[in-house]
Amino acid sequence: MARLLLFNKPFGVLSQFTDRGSPTVRSTLSDFIDVKGVYPAGRLDRDSEGLLLLCDDGRLQARIADPRFKMPKTYLVQVEGDPKEQELARLRQGVRLKDGMTLPADVARIDAPDVWPRTPPIRERRLIPDSWLRITIREGRNRQVRRMTAAVGLPTLRLVRWSIGDWSVDGIAPGRFEEAHAGTGVDRQGFERP
Repeated sequence: MARLLLFNKPFGVLSQFTDRGSPTVRSTLSDFIDVKGVYPAGRLDRDSEGLLLLCDDGRLQARIADPRFKMPKTYLVQVEGDPKEQELARLRQGVRLKDGMTLPADVARIDAPDVWPRTPPIRERRLIPDSWLRITIREGRNRQVRRMTAAVGLPTLRLVRWSIGDWSVDGIAPGRFEEAHAGTGVDRQGFERP
């Protein structure tokens, strides 16, 4: 049976176990996960937070990460500005980026979610409002959600991946993980960062 970990990746952590060649010391998955034989199924940028799936089965890993399978990925996105309906409509229709048109996204304006505080906190501007969106995409281009919101004039301030398919980060503290087995539920696991 495939082993699957649901990790709540904190801000500033690389989605890999090693950081070779960097002149500075950067936090990696090995600072949080002491499980052998699992690898990330997809990526989550260093400056993004939330759900990162890791597994030990190549076929499952491909099914999660490969855009051909169009597995939905839902993000809670704090943006700069006050989104208007025309900006949200553009995201819903698909946005032209340098690498082509995106697929349509499911987009809704939401109240500020009850998520953990980010360390360090986002920059706040007294005279510029910010808002929260829930965005679901079905492809996985590099920094796609950030590029989409920027393309419609809503720069991303904070990005939290909340779910991938039926798997969610709900209830998992930053820097912790849960192990899920197909059909058997979830067991709490994890290690405190030193």
